[in-house]
Amino acid sequence: MKVSDLDLDSQSINFLHSEGFTELYEPQEYSVDAGILNEKSILVSAPTASGKTLIAMLAMLAHIPKYRSKIVYLSPLRALAAEKFNEFKKLEKTNLGRKIKVAIATGDFDSAEEKLQDSDILILTNEKMDSLMRFSQSWIGEIGLVIVDEVHLIGDEGRGPTLEMILTRLKMGLTGRKPQLVALSATITNSDEMAEWLECKHVESTWRPVPLSEAVYDDFTVKNQDRETYDVSFDYVGVPTIGLGLDSVKNGGQSLLFANTRTSAAKLANDSGLLVEKTLSKVELEELTKVSKKILSNNEHTQLVKKLAYVVKQGVAFHHAGLNQNCREIIETEFRNGKIKLLSATPTLAAGVNLPARRVVISSVLRYNTQFGGNIPISVLEYKQLCGRAGRPQYDDEGESIIIGKNNQDLLLEKYVDGEPEPIESKIISPSSLRIHLLSLIVTSPSITEKMIYKFFSETLGGTQVDDDIIELHLENAKSFLLDEEFITKNDDGFLATRFGQKVSRLYIDPMTARDFRNAIEYDITKGGEHTFGFLHLITSCAEFFPIFDLRQKDIERASIVIENNRQTLIRIIEEEDCSRSLLALDLWANEGTEINLSDQLGIESGDMHRMVETADWLVYSLRELSREFRRQDLVKELDVLRKRIRYGIKKELLDLVKIRGIGRIRARMLYKNNIKNISDLKKTHIDKLSKIDKIGVTIAKSIKSQLENSKK
Repeated sequence: MKVSDLDLDSQSINFLHSEGFTELYEPQEYSVDAGILNEKSILVSAPTASGKTLIAMLAMLAHIPKYRSKIVYLSPLRALAAEKFNEFKKLEKTNLGRKIKVAIATGDFDSAEEKLQDSDILILTNEKMDSLMRFSQSWIGEIGLVIVDEVHLIGDEGRGPTLEMILTRLKMGLTGRKPQLVALSATITNSDEMAEWLECKHVESTWRPVPLSEAVYDDFTVKNQDRETYDVSFDYVGVPTIGLGLDSVKNGGQSLLFANTRTSAAKLANDSGLLVEKTLSKVELEELTKVSKKILSNNEHTQLVKKLAYVVKQGVAFHHAGLNQNCREIIETEFRNGKIKLLSATPTLAAGVNLPARRVVISSVLRYNTQFGGNIPISVLEYKQLCGRAGRPQYDDEGESIIIGKNNQDLLLEKYVDGEPEPIESKIISPSSLRIHLLSLIVTSPSITEKMIYKFFSETLGGTQVDDDIIELHLENAKSFLLDEEFITKNDDGFLATRFGQKVSRLYIDPMTARDFRNAIEYDITKGGEHTFGFLHLITSCAEFFPIFDLRQKDIERASIVIENNRQTLIRIIEEEDCSRSLLALDLWANEGTEINLSDQLGIESGDMHRMVETADWLVYSLRELSREFRRQDLVKELDVLRKRIRYGIKKELLDLVKIRGIGRIRARMLYKNNIKNISDLKKTHIDKLSKIDKIGVTIAKSIKSQLENSKK
């Protein structure tokens, strides 16, 4: 089907042509046939890179000229949301009968909502959308089209229940209207069941723009899905994963090597560097040296950063959650640009960003499971997500995915290559999910009755998959907890949220965490004195705190010393076994420990620290808001200070200096060492003296003085 034949106005057709679209892929054509241009709700199940973003665009282009209602695009991850925002931002420059505004919001609290109110297309994470629904934003009822990316993640233990709640509200029309739904999914076994649950037409396709060959390597032999075999020889390369990756690079392709741990990913890159370097031209190596210098110039020189910068010069890189956002973005950009030829990564990359390669090599199908306490095989669904990265549209005639086997080639072929992805199962009927989402339902539906509550949860995906008596039992347990802990009350009309319950739901924390916070505020935290380390211990003990790193044997003595040094600021007596490395890391960070200190002393990398800071900021904010609710103004002030210390990674004496834009933890400490201890001192310091201080310079000095001048006006 040609784009020019679509039932869209001429401006939309011209826009699609300008973006290089002239003909539809099979999944896109099927979506048009199913009525996506005529307000029909659909669920599209199709492989990675089969053109699902254009399906979303088609729905938008059909909707915008006809209606003034809002369009929401839901993404499971911030990185993916940012990608889509850049993609759909192009619509602002197109004449579609009216001026279009595109906005993005991915934070869970403290966001400016007026921008969303004034925009037509909103790119939101699932958690942000859920939060907005809890606050009952007036414009929620104006949503006419909702596009749900990666809807199969509804089966995810952590994020799934939130998405399930959003979709249940939308399909039941609880937002004021039933919007058109366009759900986009990877290939899953029960996509027809999910389509029926969502009351959508089911669109299914196995078509890929680049055909995919799936195979298993074992003992120098590769066998594919058709049981065709060929021998491979890696000469002096002893590691099959590297040998297969290098083979693709030598033939002009790029390779993604998936490892099951961060250490393994870094080792694969390190061990393959010299081999890849030999295949590169002088010009390519010069470009890579520039990339390496960029990594070093923009980051603290931890061992991890230095290791990354070193291997990048050889045309390889590694990618995992320990790297900070800056490093990850550089690696992703240069891999897309073709400068980095071989990238080793942990599986989180497959779900996080769009980085296709000619060949994907899966070094192991085993993954460590915390509940099991050991390695277990990955799911077929996860395998399909990994191998779906094989094949670069417009570059490759075929993508290749190869699992590394070990005397089990036929078993792996049967289980993974021939296997069907597991059906998606709801995770909403669990104690923590029901506590959280039952409270949010009662907050947004005052005087909701027992019958209405049961009706709602029976309309969830879990409600269609689980026996009625199990739903009733778990709902009864959740209701009892919420009533006993005074999050909700019950009268003749139904259930109502208390002020405490409303506050907790909108803070987006588990009621069980809120109960622990309340008990600490009311019974454990004395008036007077400081409670810094006690607060840090309280938040890192929450189920929500992430990432959590357990103490290693060599950390026990350090934990003992830190507890002793902070004994005056504890909320309750704790021992070494009550600590985690995450707690020690937050304490070190708030006392101006560097990324090098964190890495060398605690094995905590900058990417992990960044996520801990984000999580801690949210939880300290929540603790502050509950302290205010329970009239502990003394704690509110103290928590305000702690929140800023965590956010900037500074001691208390630098708080005044970091109020100035451009002065972070490093520059603030430099100023302090030069006897400039607050804004008043900054005002008195001549610009020439200021500019000569290390890490300041003329440009920053001028910016500081300009801000101080403007503050007088």
